[in-house]
Amino acid sequence: MPDSPMLSSVRDLKALGTEANGRPFAALLVVKKLAAKTAANGNTFLSAELGDRHGSFGCTIFGDSPVFDVFKSSGEGAVVRIEGKVEYYNARLSPRINKAQALKEDELGAPGLIDNLVELAPENADELWTEFSSFIDAISLVELRATVRGVFDEIGETFRWSPAAVAMHHAYRHGLLEHTVHMARACRALLPIYPEVDADLALAGILLHDTGKAIEYEGTLATKRSRRGILQGHVVLGYQLARKHGIKAKLDADRLERLEHIILSHQGEPEWGAAVYAATPEAVFVSMIDNLDARMGMVQRALRQADDHAEFSERLPGLNSALLTRKLTPPPA
Repeated sequence: MPDSPMLSSVRDLKALGTEANGRPFAALLVVKKLAAKTAANGNTFLSAELGDRHGSFGCTIFGDSPVFDVFKSSGEGAVVRIEGKVEYYNARLSPRINKAQALKEDELGAPGLIDNLVELAPENADELWTEFSSFIDAISLVELRATVRGVFDEIGETFRWSPAAVAMHHAYRHGLLEHTVHMARACRALLPIYPEVDADLALAGILLHDTGKAIEYEGTLATKRSRRGILQGHVVLGYQLARKHGIKAKLDADRLERLEHIILSHQGEPEWGAAVYAATPEAVFVSMIDNLDARMGMVQRALRQADDHAEFSERLPGLNSALLTRKLTPPPA
């Protein structure tokens, strides 16, 4: 693609605002999501989400577009160099793409390329893992601590880089680790208020509640659900891990059942993926902290990616609302 505009990031494009409608641009992005759909007139089009480490945007690629076949054949996880024009639809960036070229396998090793495309947790991953390990050490009951250690001896490396979701919250590399550490911090702060909650069991439940996601999700540049993730889901997969290592560590039957219940119920509602409703003090406690950090994770990400020209973010499905992102005015001196 000779004589093309300088490459822009998603942040650059969103910073242009609606007044840049029609402005040409070029970008190197990951195809995060791609779905073929049928319009009311029977014509096929592609609904795509493209992104880099700074965020993402959606766009529609119609069947008569010159780039339709490029996207259809490259699929999710492909890295594409695109050219197009800035356009907005319903106040959202939704550019018109005129040219597209998928990078070949041998081109993906260019220095810094992957780092520019993959969104990372804002906190240092090594420091998060050190803190995470300290939370395991803080579990006083030997058999319960051995249960948790056993799970992470099995899945630790995958858990460290996994996202916490495909799209909803902490949906980036190391997001699962970040989400779990944030929950453990909240647990430590809140436990003195609720003496009815067993501290060891609550902390173990938090560290293990989403471990099934290390099996449920796969993909380097675009996250998708694995075969086991689709057929069983992370709640069941996490339950299986806890049970396997609880039995191996000779954790007493009562605590093992309560630990399993935390994992099975942490999603809160059956329509959100919970196998059962929370029915122990620890399960209620963990479920509420999980919900809090999931929603605040959406808030934190929206604030990080906020458009300087806009007062509100795009609508966040997990909050059922757009988010006010403009900073609070400092009080008068």
